[in-house]
Amino acid sequence: MSTFSIETFRKQRSEALSYIQSKTEMRPEYMLILGTGLGQLAEEMDVEIEIPYDQIPHFPVSTVESHAGKLLFGTLGGKEVVAMQGRFHYYEGYTMQQIAFPVRVLKANGAMTLFVSNACGGMNPSYQRGDIMLIRDHINLLGDNPLMGPNDDELGPRFPDMSEPYTERLMDIAQTAALEQAIPMHQGVYVAVSGPMLETKAEYRYLRLIGADVVGMSTVPEVISAVHLGMEVLGVSVITDECFPEALEPVKMEHILEAAAMAEPKMTRVIIRVLEKL
Repeated sequence: MSTFSIETFRKQRSEALSYIQSKTEMRPEYMLILGTGLGQLAEEMDVEIEIPYDQIPHFPVSTVESHAGKLLFGTLGGKEVVAMQGRFHYYEGYTMQQIAFPVRVLKANGAMTLFVSNACGGMNPSYQRGDIMLIRDHINLLGDNPLMGPNDDELGPRFPDMSEPYTERLMDIAQTAALEQAIPMHQGVYVAVSGPMLETKAEYRYLRLIGADVVGMSTVPEVISAVHLGMEVLGVSVITDECFPEALEPVKMEHILEAAAMAEPKMTRVIIRVLEKL
């Protein structure tokens, strides 16, 4: 269980924010987190400045090979945005506070809406590798969350409501955006597990039984943190492998990245269209 000191957090947030604001005058309202194999959305951005994570005080550093580890400020879909090209995972050894830290810093810099993406395994039999799914809800099986410990009332309430973690208005816009571009997009429930190993056949059966359509190792901590901060949230999953217990085959990282590359153009077009409509 992670410990949280309000005084330490506020000092670290202030130092990270000061460094970022010394590099750019942009205060984007929209924040994007780009998951495994999904960093290419950054290529659609008109980037004003790149800030490597390892230069920002107290920022964690991505250790996953497919995560670039840069903060990008620029414009996308006619809006000013800040994008995390690479994220942090519980399985990397980071605390929930470290995973939530960038969201909290960028909210203090002006972000009001979080767009979060991830690569995941599809358990719903109607999903195929390379499909995309709008996240309607989630299940947290990580065994921890970023709100444990003392509550900083400046961030949000002690008991934030999670009846609508993903903003209905944004989901409606995303569905319309996908329809307009003839992009098939499922809607479903994302379950977060710690990883880094993939699941057993029995675990896939269990996760499906409790109502999950896809499974991944990220996203939920950032979303909990964003909801606590009063931000609006839109989540899109890219299905990179098919997790059907009766036909399960070993998965290789190159196959996951290959599927992410297949699905990424669809996700990119939906997110850009959503931004254009906002």
